[in-house]
Amino acid sequence: MVVSPLVGGVLGAVTSNVVALVIKLACKGYELWSDFEDDIESIKRDLLMIAGAEEDQFSGKMDLSAVTSTYMKEIHDLALEIEDFLDRILRHAVEPNHSPLYEVLGFPNQLELEAKVKKLRMKLKEAEQRKSGTNVKSSQPSTNTTPSSASTSYTTKIGPVGIDIPKREIVQMVLKDSGFQPRQPEQLSVISIVGFSGSGKTTLAVAVYDCKDINDQFDCKAWVVASKHKGNTLGLLTELFEKLSMRDMTKGDVKKPEDKILSFGDVEKLKVKIYNYLKITKRFLIILDDINDIQWLSVKSSFPKNRRGTIIVTTTSQQVAKVCCAHGYSGYVYNMRNLDEIRSMDLLKAVLDRHLQDLEHKYSTSVVNKCDGHPLAIVNMANYLQSKHVVLTQEICEALCRDLGFRMETENTFMELRDVLMNNYISVPKEFLNLKTCLLYLCVFPNGCNIRGSRLKRRWFAEGYVQHSYPRSDLVIADDHLKKLVEQSIIWATDTSKNANVKTCRAHGIFHEFLMHMSTSSKFITSLENGERRWYRHLFVHNKSSGKSRNKEEKFRAHSLTICGSAGEAVRYFLNCELLRVLDLEECEDLQDKHVDGVHKLWYLKYLSVGGTISRLPNHIEKLHWLETLDTRKTKKEIILPVEVIKLPHLAHLLGRFKLGNKRDCEESEPEQYLPEQSNLQTLAGFVKDNNPMFPMIMDHMKQLRKVKIWAIWRNSTAEDPDLERAIQNFVQAEQDTGVSVRSLSIDIGNSSGIILRSLALGCLRSLQLHGKLRGFIHFVKSLYSLKELCISSTNHLTEEDLSHLRHCKDLEYLKLIGVFFEKELVDDQNEKLGGLVIASGDFRGLLRLYLVQCPIPTIEEGALPNLLSLRLLNQHLTGLCGIKMNQHTLLEELALDSEVNQKIKEDWEDAAKNHPKRPNVLFLKRVDPDETGSVVKYVATERSAPLAPEMEQPSLASTELSNGREEGMSSSSTADPDSWYNIAHKAKHRVTGSF
Repeated sequence: MVVSPLVGGVLGAVTSNVVALVIKLACKGYELWSDFEDDIESIKRDLLMIAGAEEDQFSGKMDLSAVTSTYMKEIHDLALEIEDFLDRILRHAVEPNHSPLYEVLGFPNQLELEAKVKKLRMKLKEAEQRKSGTNVKSSQPSTNTTPSSASTSYTTKIGPVGIDIPKREIVQMVLKDSGFQPRQPEQLSVISIVGFSGSGKTTLAVAVYDCKDINDQFDCKAWVVASKHKGNTLGLLTELFEKLSMRDMTKGDVKKPEDKILSFGDVEKLKVKIYNYLKITKRFLIILDDINDIQWLSVKSSFPKNRRGTIIVTTTSQQVAKVCCAHGYSGYVYNMRNLDEIRSMDLLKAVLDRHLQDLEHKYSTSVVNKCDGHPLAIVNMANYLQSKHVVLTQEICEALCRDLGFRMETENTFMELRDVLMNNYISVPKEFLNLKTCLLYLCVFPNGCNIRGSRLKRRWFAEGYVQHSYPRSDLVIADDHLKKLVEQSIIWATDTSKNANVKTCRAHGIFHEFLMHMSTSSKFITSLENGERRWYRHLFVHNKSSGKSRNKEEKFRAHSLTICGSAGEAVRYFLNCELLRVLDLEECEDLQDKHVDGVHKLWYLKYLSVGGTISRLPNHIEKLHWLETLDTRKTKKEIILPVEVIKLPHLAHLLGRFKLGNKRDCEESEPEQYLPEQSNLQTLAGFVKDNNPMFPMIMDHMKQLRKVKIWAIWRNSTAEDPDLERAIQNFVQAEQDTGVSVRSLSIDIGNSSGIILRSLALGCLRSLQLHGKLRGFIHFVKSLYSLKELCISSTNHLTEEDLSHLRHCKDLEYLKLIGVFFEKELVDDQNEKLGGLVIASGDFRGLLRLYLVQCPIPTIEEGALPNLLSLRLLNQHLTGLCGIKMNQHTLLEELALDSEVNQKIKEDWEDAAKNHPKRPNVLFLKRVDPDETGSVVKYVATERSAPLAPEMEQPSLASTELSNGREEGMSSSSTADPDSWYNIAHKAKHRVTGSF
């Protein structure tokens, strides 16, 4: 695999920025640049051509010549050099500066500056001349026909590992839905198996297809690899009908040739024939491997809905999985999970075989952890180890883990894995501009790190990677980017937010390793330990840097620096990055106040976050002209915010716990002098309101605010604050005329009387969070007619009347109660139904998500919450099913429990979920110490491994080969989906899959 410079994706933002800069320069009257815009447009056209060639190269359609590859690299470096140079000029164009341009840029005189510009333009012309004899689109198609089986020369024949539990679950679904177990009247069942490529979707489907219990019960079966027929509905239907009619399973006779359909038949007639055939078939099983949404929509009318048949589809797309299970079918979406550590080790042992005795457990653990439970990665790494080494040592294992990206590129043993991962990268939708760049960008974070979705999106903004050809807001575009990566199973959403958006995510471990190698090879992302770091766009420190060969005068072209863990002297490296856009120190463990005092010199900085060890903001932070996001949420102390920071013209997101500092000699009656004419602040989360009157006056001036968080603290708990009340009232009523609000408000009233809450009456909000002594102060919520999301965290006992007001919130879609208890009928056992709280039939008809955190479980009557999709009962003292009748919530997709709940309770809830018509996912969330988060109660995503089945307590590896029946039902064509674990199993005799 040749790793290209990735110019098409990486430079999408660069070219746009360059053109914008040229326009600014032209407006300033710099004649030197009068026609430079045409040169930049030429670069843009070249980059588009290179991007196309890149795609062809990755997909195997083209083998680029050495000359073309050299040109691609040259134009890549040249575009970066031009952007860097123009960025420096931009500062002079924006800032009031009476010094000559050449002096600002560090040139001794005007002639030297002109010489630099002429040199850049000459490079452009020379590149254009060289390109005239080298068209990047004229390269010959790739002649690389090395079969994927070339890498299997060292493989070991093994049986299924980690497949028993998921296989049993799918078989139970099939038998139940096909009428072999008690069930509702006849209805077609669709089971979607969805997950990351190589996670074992096809292997799991094979195991179910070959299961003896299945073979004995179905009248006919058919297996079709749908990915072989993309864009060819006729071919897909033809193969399906031939497989269905190939054998009369009740007699064992092969059908007569005239019963088959030739490939040139009519599509609609073929659908009718399939429909009629299945209509008279008592029971049938169809597996459509690696299907897309267009194919499903084309063939679904061929399946009668009122028959006890089962269709199993495999796909990498969450959206496709849901579409297949919709439209009146009895449907389940089965999400694949990576192998846990035990099953990963079993698989490694099975492949290594005789080599295992030389490999200590602690060394093999490093290999298992590197693979992150990805079955194909484990197999390929084991094959590599046994093919290269007779005796395995710690040094050998550590060297492989350290250089895995390089080995995946150069070693034939990794060919299957390489193809699968490259296919994932290529499959990123092209209609989303820079989406590949956004994907590669995840590598600035450590492998296995859970990344907040909001953090990632705001960094994308700052880098200029969020773009679209249609006029939409950056936030909407970034949400779409993140959702698309998750929907395609390219990255993993480890937790979702209250509106079902991605709250935290991470790349699959082996895919992160693959992307990291691509990014490093293209000079996009690298560690500060890399000796060539000065040429890279993004730098990171994931552990303590030695700082070797550091030159204080060394200048980097980096646009971002991310530090996680202990940084040592590396924390000061940002001073060497003059063009830095993003400085992310959120996870830096040894950061001190003095380390960031020079940050004001980063004039281009747009995103700044600091960690929990910081007690104050950097000096002169108000000089960061381009700053968009300031995040201090990790700090444990309240931060004094200079009022001058509010005046920054581009500041959009202010995150942390701030107190507003007084400007010297300022007058309370003149807050306008500290504010821009039009404030760009959208997120203010949040401010500590003490006796300083400036904050409410400033807040009232911020017309773009969409999200506000306030900690209200008064010396006198009964005191009123008319300025704050007015500011809040203006905020909540700003969109009252529209009837639709996007605004969010969070108020912590502490121990005060709650008088301030009266300002919310007759307001218009989408989201409201309340914390503190709330008894008697939440009656106003029924007047918030646009309210969709409500979170109540009470520090005193509410009355039943308090919560009865919630029933009037007809439009609520999300309700979260934290530590809410009733004064009436309070008992010690938290799991009793306290105070007789009842959610009656007809209550909360629009509620989609109900989260109850460390509070009693109410009585939910039949008919209540008819549209509930997610139920979270986060209480480690949960006992039994708490009277919850899960089956009455027919649309339920997710159930979450505290990870510390008793093991028997976990199993009871899991069994209830399996008997639910939708088989909702059961999640286990871990409670985080509030002292570390600043929250009252906080839960984070975690995983609970499925318990070992009795037959797996002493794992044994079956040696049964794939049956002839399956071979007849499936094609061994080399055009099959590279993700197909059947394809790999057929060649390498591997039977592995992910465990749920």
